[in-house]
Amino acid sequence: MSTIGVQAMMLKDSFTELGAFETLRKVSAIGYNAVEISQIPMTPENIAELDRSRSELGMDIAALSVATEIPQGRPGDSLAEHFEKIVEDAKRLDTKLLRIGMLPFPAMKSIGAVIDFAKQANEYAERLQEQGLGLYYHNHHIEFAKFDGKFMLDVIAENSPAMGMEIDVHWVQRGGLDPVRTLEKYAGRTAMVHLKDYRIGELPESSFGLLDSGDFMGFMAEFKNVVQFAEVGEGNLDFPSIIPAAQAAGARYLLVEQDELYGRTVWDALQTSYDNLVAMGHSNLF
Repeated sequence: MSTIGVQAMMLKDSFTELGAFETLRKVSAIGYNAVEISQIPMTPENIAELDRSRSELGMDIAALSVATEIPQGRPGDSLAEHFEKIVEDAKRLDTKLLRIGMLPFPAMKSIGAVIDFAKQANEYAERLQEQGLGLYYHNHHIEFAKFDGKFMLDVIAENSPAMGMEIDVHWVQRGGLDPVRTLEKYAGRTAMVHLKDYRIGELPESSFGLLDSGDFMGFMAEFKNVVQFAEVGEGNLDFPSIIPAAQAAGARYLLVEQDELYGRTVWDALQTSYDNLVAMGHSNLF
C-alpha cells in the first residue's frame, strides 16, 4: 500500500530555523509520517536529527535526493564524489530509495547530452542496486519535449533501464500530458509520485495597470503566467483518479509538494492538502 508523505523542499527554511527534528515534529503533528529529503544539507547534525525523528516520531525517511554531479561552487553530495557517503546515509536512515530531482543543466543542451546523462545514471543505478538501493528520476515539464516524435522522458527511460521513475503530476500536466495515462505508461517502474496540484490563478491587479499604461506586451506576459502550483485538491487535477492510478502503478510513496505558496505558510499549505486528501477518503494512507 502507498504512503502519503511530504517533500522536504517545502521545509528547507524550517529546517534551517528549527532544525530537522523540530520541523518533522510539526509535520508529524499534522498527520504526515513520511518525508522525502530534498534541498536539505546532509550534514552529520541533520542526519542525526533525521535518525532521531525515526525513533522518536516514527517518521519514515522515504527517499534521499542525489545528483550525478554537483555544479562547481554549489553544495551537496554527488554520486560521482560521495558515493560511499550516500550509501552510508541511506542505510543509517533505513532508506531504500534515492532520487535525482532534476535533469542536470548541462544535459539540457542537446538530446545527445540527455542520452549521456541517462547512461551515466544507469551505471550508478546498477551500482546502487548492489547495495540494495534504487535510483529514480523526477520529471519536470522539459522532459516532454519531443525528439523525432519521442518524448525526452522516454529517451531517458530507454537509456537507463536500471533507473526508475518519480512522476510529478503537476509537471506532467504542465508538459501537456495526462497524469493518469502517464502513470499507466510507467506502471511497474514508478516508486514515488509527487502530489502537487495545478491551478489557474487570477490575473494580478498590477497587470491591469500595465494595460491602462499601454503596456500591452507586459499585460500579455501576465496573462500567460497564470498557471500556479496549488495545495492538493485546490486546483484542477483529478486526484480521485490520479491516486488510484499511482497506487496501481506501484508507487510506494505519494509525496505532497508545492513549489510556491503565494503568501501562505508552508504549515497552512500542508494542512490544506492533508485535509483535502482525508476528505477524498485517503486517511488510511497516512
